[in-house]
Amino acid sequence: RVAVVGAGVSGLAATKCCLDEGLEPTCFEQSQDIGGVWRYTEHIEAKRPSLYSTVISNTSKEMSAFSDFPYPEDFPVFLPNARLLDYLRLYAERFGLRKHMRFETTVVSIRQRPDFATTGQWDVVTEANGKQTSHVFDAVMVCSGNFYEPSLPLHCFPGIEKFQGQYFHSRQYKHPDMFQGKRVLMVGMGNSGVDIAVEASRVAAKVTISTSQGAWLFSRVFDHGYPWDMVFNTRLMSLIRNKLPGPFVRAFLNYKVNQRFNHENYGLQPDKSCQMREPVLNDDLPSYILTGRITIKPGVKEFKDNSVVFHNCPGEEPIDMVVFCTGYNVSFPFLEETVVKVENKHASLYKYIFPTHLQKPTLSVLGLIKPLGAIMPVVEMQARWVTRVFKGLCQLPPRSVMEKEVNEKKKNEVRRFGLSYDEVLKTDCLVYTDELASFIGAKPSVLGLLCTDPWLALTIFFGPCSPYQYRLGGPGRWEGARQAILTQWDRTLKPTRTRVPSSSSSSWPSLLAVVGFLLLLAAVVFGF
Repeated sequence: RVAVVGAGVSGLAATKCCLDEGLEPTCFEQSQDIGGVWRYTEHIEAKRPSLYSTVISNTSKEMSAFSDFPYPEDFPVFLPNARLLDYLRLYAERFGLRKHMRFETTVVSIRQRPDFATTGQWDVVTEANGKQTSHVFDAVMVCSGNFYEPSLPLHCFPGIEKFQGQYFHSRQYKHPDMFQGKRVLMVGMGNSGVDIAVEASRVAAKVTISTSQGAWLFSRVFDHGYPWDMVFNTRLMSLIRNKLPGPFVRAFLNYKVNQRFNHENYGLQPDKSCQMREPVLNDDLPSYILTGRITIKPGVKEFKDNSVVFHNCPGEEPIDMVVFCTGYNVSFPFLEETVVKVENKHASLYKYIFPTHLQKPTLSVLGLIKPLGAIMPVVEMQARWVTRVFKGLCQLPPRSVMEKEVNEKKKNEVRRFGLSYDEVLKTDCLVYTDELASFIGAKPSVLGLLCTDPWLALTIFFGPCSPYQYRLGGPGRWEGARQAILTQWDRTLKPTRTRVPSSSSSSWPSLLAVVGFLLLLAAVVFGF
């Protein structure tokens, strides 16, 4: 029996993977429906994620699908939050997940049972309708997310107590009307900060983004008009990013991100351009900077009564409102600190999943990661591995080995991504998912396919690393995986090619024309 905490993306994947492995999941969700962060509500609910009404996914539908359940072909390429929630509901219906869920039920506490050393079992206390109930579970999958407890480090901003205007965390934002005619400052330059700045600039008198580090900016529309992640997250690109010499990789990435526009000219260039910072996804920011709607400034030095002073900038900037886009804290209020200890917004977990010190590996944390790509396939692969660990089909290494890796990974990620608020949660999604897939025997073999199914092998290596690749073999193999991979571009183009000129050609000729070149290149790469 497995307790699943939360019915968002991670909780749905966990419940489904438990059923696939013959386990008995019970998913506890404190709200009245599934969806987690993707379920929009007009009012902010305590201990629940909160998003604004116009949120659109930053990853394309083909890269964001669960590996055995493609999106309907008529869904848009990048999904408004309501359409993504529709997909999650279709997924829950298709695999019969709702009957395993207990809505409006809060998990109050999760504690090791007295005989944990031998049984690995947990005492779970839940509350519904004011009544508490105790349960015993053989394992626990924590899928509560990390977007509900805002981080608001006001002590880092001298003078904020004197500021006479309004300030709040981005979690409070719902609609841009509140900015009408105001001079607005956004502190922080993550995806939410830039989105809100763009929306605010349409009604505000002035919008300024303060960023101490800068950021690379990607557009959803990438090379030749294709979705950014279907071009960027391929096995070929991953090979370039992770296997070639560092100076070459840095030069290539600098060239690639500056190809659309020079980040330095727009005040966006990261301070240390040698680091691969997490890109910000926004289609409008460059043009809004060009037209003066948005101004980029350095970090805040101090606040005055009705103004702000920036580092290395003379004078004061008058402002009326401040939105702190400063991220979220990681917390598990239902767990004892000895089970999962959080320091500096980081929980020390093996492969971002398992506490390293438990006598039995029967508790896991899913989704506590910042992949440079879609979260759905990553948490699904986490759940596939975790459920097989619970069953004893996969084994974890000794505690000393796990702790050593956790410490080394933390150092490496800080060195690679820099000291941003969630630096140690960031990872290359393809490398990470491949690693987990190899643990359960589901990692695709490009070399093997090159001998038996060369067209599929080429598509897998040069094309998008879509989730269906992890259902070609191993446990959970899906018969429709090959077809889903070969038709992924059809589903991508279906909602956009709504007007096709009579002289239009097929969407595939360019690929067919260079197939010989790709075969040759593949032979060179694999031979090397």
